[in-house]
Amino acid sequence: MKSMTTLVAAVAIALSSLAVVPVAIAADTETVAPATSISTGEIRKVDKDAGKITIRHGELKNLGMPAMTMVFRASDPALLERLKTGDKVNFVADKVNGQFVAKQVEVQK
Repeated sequence: MKSMTTLVAAVAIALSSLAVVPVAIAADTETVAPATSISTGEIRKVDKDAGKITIRHGELKNLGMPAMTMVFRASDPALLERLKTGDKVNFVADKVNGQFVAKQVEVQK
């Protein structure tokens, strides 16, 4: 009977430790930046012929990059028609096929 009590206690301990694991995993997933994290920046240059824009931006959390100025390919060339140097923008930065891309670029109001 003593061995049965020990076995039940061991199973109870094992099961109680399993119940903690999903909670820890759920807590970790909340700290991960979403893939479509919105960043802010200022347009420094618009190159319609090349389909690129230069943006001085804050931290790109979804790409793990610090604030800097860099060139992005526009996800849609039509974006370049409504942007001008000096515009403050919200945008989504992404890396596609080794190139940095600016998506969903919206001028701040």
